[in-house]
Amino acid sequence: MGLFADPFTPDEWQAIRLTLIVASRAVLADLPLALGLALLLSRGRFPGRAVLDTVAHLPLVLPPVVVGWLLLLLLGLHGPIGAVLFDWFGVRLVFTQAGAVLACATMILPLMLRAIRLSLEAVDPGLEAAARTLGAGPWDRFVSIALPLAAPGVLVAAITGFAAALGEFGAVITFAANIPGQTQTLPLAIYSALQSPGGTEAAARLSLVSVGLAIVFLTAAESLGRRLRARVGR
Repeated sequence: MGLFADPFTPDEWQAIRLTLIVASRAVLADLPLALGLALLLSRGRFPGRAVLDTVAHLPLVLPPVVVGWLLLLLLGLHGPIGAVLFDWFGVRLVFTQAGAVLACATMILPLMLRAIRLSLEAVDPGLEAAARTLGAGPWDRFVSIALPLAAPGVLVAAITGFAAALGEFGAVITFAANIPGQTQTLPLAIYSALQSPGGTEAAARLSLVSVGLAIVFLTAAESLGRRLRARVGR
């Protein structure tokens, strides 16, 4: 024991592990959606585009608790969508790990969308115009030109979204609750420790983990983004 004693309890390790799982799944769920929305908003011209843009960015400016409450209204067991999912398919999102993933995914979507959209808008339209004259269709132009050039932004979006999901609190606790072993991520575990007598030490340990993870992934986002931009000549 002594020098090599485990600094974390099993419950704390579970919270750390769950945080990484939830953040990873949130990013994986958001990547195709963020890429599709970014392409639609950067290249598309259609009625309601401004409305879609506003709705997609709402979680960026709304209090996280409000986002969680709206998810609860829509996807709770008595919500218009949640009731259908539960009655027809037996799917329950509220107060589950899947609900924690959904809450995190909702909160980080605008961050990922913005990074990818800016990268797509920075692609030289002349390159795609030249490819069009050579007979390349929209899909070919996107896959062979736009996406490779926007890859640094996509990667940065994924890592930044992951880092943001690690710290999400309000939306998760409102929609998924604070259930140890199921929905209790690092921020919720820190909150629980602070509410418990003598829990300051545990809160400090977990806070250091949270800060460390955030620094690692934000540094990785900056470093990898810089390398990819240099590789594609941007």
